[in-house]
Amino acid sequence: MATDASSLECRIEQLTAQMQALTERVEQLAALLDMPEAVIPATTPLQSLPRPTLQPAEPTPPAEEFPLGEPEDVSEEILTWAGRAYFLTRLSTLCFLLVVALILRTVTDNNLINTLAGSILGMSYAAVLMLFGGYKYEKKSPLAPVFSACGAVLMSTIVVETHSRFASLPLVPAYFTLMLTGMGMAFVSYRYKALLPISLGTLGMCLAGAAIDYPRPFFPYLAMVLLTANILGYFAAQLKRCSWLRWIILIVTMVMLHLWAFRLGMALLRKETPPPELAMPWFLPVLAVFAAVYLTLACLGIVRSGSERISRFDFSLPTLNAAWAFSAAFYVVNAGGMSKFLLGGIGIAAAIGHLGMTFWLADRKMPGAPGTNSFAFAGIALLALALPVATGNFVLSLPAMSVVAFFMSILSRKWQNGGVRATMYLAEIYACLALAASLQGQSPNGSDVVNIIPAGLLAVICLLHYQWCREWPPPATSTVFSRFDRHDTSAVALLLGSLASAFFMVRIIINQTLAIYFAAGDTTGIFRCSQSVLINAAAAGIMLFAFIRKNKELRNVSILVTVIGGIKVFLYDLLGTHGVPLVISVFTFGLAAALESVALGRWQQIKREPPAV
Repeated sequence: MATDASSLECRIEQLTAQMQALTERVEQLAALLDMPEAVIPATTPLQSLPRPTLQPAEPTPPAEEFPLGEPEDVSEEILTWAGRAYFLTRLSTLCFLLVVALILRTVTDNNLINTLAGSILGMSYAAVLMLFGGYKYEKKSPLAPVFSACGAVLMSTIVVETHSRFASLPLVPAYFTLMLTGMGMAFVSYRYKALLPISLGTLGMCLAGAAIDYPRPFFPYLAMVLLTANILGYFAAQLKRCSWLRWIILIVTMVMLHLWAFRLGMALLRKETPPPELAMPWFLPVLAVFAAVYLTLACLGIVRSGSERISRFDFSLPTLNAAWAFSAAFYVVNAGGMSKFLLGGIGIAAAIGHLGMTFWLADRKMPGAPGTNSFAFAGIALLALALPVATGNFVLSLPAMSVVAFFMSILSRKWQNGGVRATMYLAEIYACLALAASLQGQSPNGSDVVNIIPAGLLAVICLLHYQWCREWPPPATSTVFSRFDRHDTSAVALLLGSLASAFFMVRIIINQTLAIYFAAGDTTGIFRCSQSVLINAAAAGIMLFAFIRKNKELRNVSILVTVIGGIKVFLYDLLGTHGVPLVISVFTFGLAAALESVALGRWQQIKREPPAV
């Protein structure tokens, strides 16, 4: 070890001598640069400088004895991060602030001071912390977030406990204190461009407001607090994208207002006088205000995004707002025996307004018309809810929605927006599924001759929509289709919906025909097997048309319909019917299968034949 130490000292002396020589040479060069060119003194040449005598280097000691290049330990990195983030300083400050709050709480709990004085002291302490936090933000102190956050959380907690447990703070001052806290924190955030104060202030205001007198709050006052929280949440998103905050506020708002609607509706259904906290005359106006504010905030968020990606919250808000507000209003209107026709008319007008917003957004002349799909989705969803309420007939309203979907699809081509096109696919699919759910089985709607008209109209509209889609492919710039459906395969759902609607139309005709010419007890087996015959005939017809047009998509649809027909024949007809109807059902399936076999075989031969010279 003594030898190693002496060799290390020799190397250090050599390096020191070299550094001294280089330092002298640099000083000489610096002096030359500072003097005029005419007065350049002679300098000692570099060769004349004393050179240290180099000695042979000793062998380098092993790495474990001389660990100069070893990376830092993980604990050192953690300590470095904690130092940069002032973690321990902030943590200790938070503990001291909480100690003071707990002392005040202990003094109040032990009746050393009365409850009102303790509450005033606690809220004053929280207010001082928030003000001092703003002062610290002005000084750019790393402890500013601690004071602001602690003050906002303490204020919300003290207000809830003072009102609910000690009953020493009236309802109106409690709500106004929460609102002032949220707005004060918003002011601090905007002045110093900090997200934390407005986030905690708004979140505390929202959750504390919902907790006061739960589950029997005075809902109009609570609505005022929640409305303020939603507006502040929008402003918080302008500082930095914080969708999590807006989602929490939105969920709390919808849950509390739905609780209001539920309790009000239950009282009306029982023919009871609603209690004062439900404030029945205020419900629909407050709901309308929330719907208008949400619509405005969504529009501002979309417009502010410009050509950038729209946040999921702003994109979803119009649809969630429309569905939530209309369903809550319908529940109360229906329970109270009020005019559903008027509500449906208002809903249709609002749906048209949402669809009109798509035109305004498209007129901004931005590539792809961003934001149009958000309001198109909301408009078509609201139309689906409002049309049955206004017309009083669910099935008759479906073709009208289908026409609107077709029209919006045509506009989507002009706007080069694939999202609107995909949304209208969903609208058509919904209309067809809703028709099938209404007319299936032995329900009265399934045999009502009036429903032949909407079923037939829906079949024609969906077929025209499908043909249009095959004539005009989706825009190449569409994110939806380029990522998920490059070949627009989803448009086949329109063809399947058209076939299903046509099936239910013919099904009603068969049912009416059997009711005229046969006794009621003899039609069950005939009716079941006739549906199988209809499916098998459709499969054969589609295959024949596909063979003539050499259309692989129609061929695949025909195979799918054939599979459905086979399941219907062998799992339902064969086990549940007998006699001539069953014979005809099985025969038609075999005939369709044979025809398709010939067509598919010929298709393969044509594919293998060499082209003519």
